[in-house]
Amino acid sequence: MNDQGTVHTPHEHEQLGLTNGQVIDMYRYMMLGRKFDERNLLLQRAGKINFHVSGIGQEAAQVAAAFALDREKDYFLPYYRDYSLVLSVGMTPYELMLSAFAKADDPNSGGRQMPGHFGSKRLRIVTGSSPVTTQVPHAVGVALSAKMRKQDIVSFVTFGEGSSNQGDFHEGANFAGVHKLPVIFMCENNQYAISVPLHKQISGKVSDRALGYGFPGIRVDGNDALAVYKAVKEARERAVRGEGPTLIEAMMYRLSPHSTSDNDLAYRTKEEVDENWKKDGIVRFKQYLISCGIWDEEKDADLQAQLALEIKEATESADNAPFPKPEDTLKHVYAGDSEEGVY
Repeated sequence: MNDQGTVHTPHEHEQLGLTNGQVIDMYRYMMLGRKFDERNLLLQRAGKINFHVSGIGQEAAQVAAAFALDREKDYFLPYYRDYSLVLSVGMTPYELMLSAFAKADDPNSGGRQMPGHFGSKRLRIVTGSSPVTTQVPHAVGVALSAKMRKQDIVSFVTFGEGSSNQGDFHEGANFAGVHKLPVIFMCENNQYAISVPLHKQISGKVSDRALGYGFPGIRVDGNDALAVYKAVKEARERAVRGEGPTLIEAMMYRLSPHSTSDNDLAYRTKEEVDENWKKDGIVRFKQYLISCGIWDEEKDADLQAQLALEIKEATESADNAPFPKPEDTLKHVYAGDSEEGVY
C-alpha cells in the first residue's frame, strides 16, 4: 500500500521473483542474440563466413530458460540455434564470432567445428555434435552424475521437435524417468524440421511423450518469456527436490530459413512467415517492459546503438584473429596434451 492508500499490484515478473533490472537484462540478451544472428546472416551473404544456422524467433524462450536456471552451477547442453542461451550463460559475441570465422582462439573447438556447436568447460556448456539429439543422452548422464554425487544442480538440454522423434530422445527420457534424474528437457518446437512441417512430423504433442516415461510434460507459449521462465523455474525446483525430470515443449516459429543453405520459401509461404513475425517474442517482451513503465523508446534506441557497437567490435576482432595452424590439427584430441585439457 502506498501513501495514497492504494494497493500496489505487482507486475507479472515481480510475482515470479524477477526484479526490474533482471527483466531488462533478459531483454538485452534477447536483442544481443538477435543482432548477432542478423550480423552472421549478412557475413555469410558477403562471403566473409561460410555457413550460419539461425535462431531468429527463438531468443525469448532461450533467455528466459537461462535466467530460470542457476547460471553458476547448472550444466547446459544446447542445440545449434541457442545463441541467446549461451550468451545469457556467459559466452561473448567475440567468442561466438571466433567460431563463425573458424579462428584458432574459438573456445568451442579451436575453429574446427561448424558454428553453433557450443562448448565451454568454464561455463559448463557441454560440447555438441552435428548429428541431432546426441546431446540428450549426454544431459541424462550429467544428471546421473549429479544425483550420485548428491549435488543440487540440474542439467538442461534443448532440441528441436524433429529431434524428439529420434531414438536418442526416447532412450534419454526413459532412463531419466526410471532413475528420477535432475534433468530438464526443453523442446524448442519451431514448427519445421528443416523442410518438414510439424503436422508431417508428429501426431499429438511432444510434451505428452513425457507421460510414457513417468514424468510431467508441459506445453508453453515460447514467445512468452515469462511463461517459459515460470515453467523452467518450477522444473528446476522439482529436480533439486529429487522429483525427477520435466519435459517442456516451448511453442515458437523459426522466422529465418533453416540455414544459409536453405530456401525456406520452397516449402512455406512468405505470408505464413510474415504472420508469425507479428508474434515475435522479443517485440512482445519489449512491449511488456514499456507497459510496466520500466522501458521506453529512448532507452531502446540507446540499447540498439550499444549492441550494434558490441557486435561490430566482435566481428572486426574475430575477422582479424589468426586461423589455426596445420600443426594444431591434433591439439586437444588426446587428454593430457596440454595444461588446459581437452575441449
